[in-house]
Amino acid sequence: MKEIKILDKKFKLFIPNEKITDTVERLAKKMNRDLKGKRPLFICILNGSFIFAAELYKRISLLDSEISFVRLASYDGDSTTGKVRQLVGLNENIEGRTVVVLEDIVDSGTTLDHLCRMLHMMNPAEVFTASLLLKPDALKLQICPDYVGLEIPNDFIVGYGLDYNGLGRNLSDIYSVINE
Repeated sequence: MKEIKILDKKFKLFIPNEKITDTVERLAKKMNRDLKGKRPLFICILNGSFIFAAELYKRISLLDSEISFVRLASYDGDSTTGKVRQLVGLNENIEGRTVVVLEDIVDSGTTLDHLCRMLHMMNPAEVFTASLLLKPDALKLQICPDYVGLEIPNDFIVGYGLDYNGLGRNLSDIYSVINE
């Protein structure tokens, strides 16, 4: 599909699934090299990151790795609220552990910054961050993930876990909004 409509917005194909898959593969290879000999705990930020996290984690060859989930929310519709709400928390003890936070997209940086601050209070050995997508022009905080799949412009996007009011997460490609 080249164009789709979700609710009141039209979207055009932006990143095809083949490019997303290649990007996830590249990130996994780098993590497998960088984290060799460690016992990392991957933390997926729900809801948006679940597809990215699943695809990435399938490619992680470190047998001593684990994955867990937290649910945070900072969006309302198609814009960020600037405030992060924790809806589901972390149950694992991360003291002394290597932690890798998995995020679908970093735009303002608010959610990732909030979670990293929380994690550092739990005394991990180290915290790494990975994001499939980064919007450098949208950053409001001095934050850059350790692992970045693709840098993109500051457009509103859906697909591959990203949504518009809860819809569009199931799309295998990523679409950007058509501004009319």
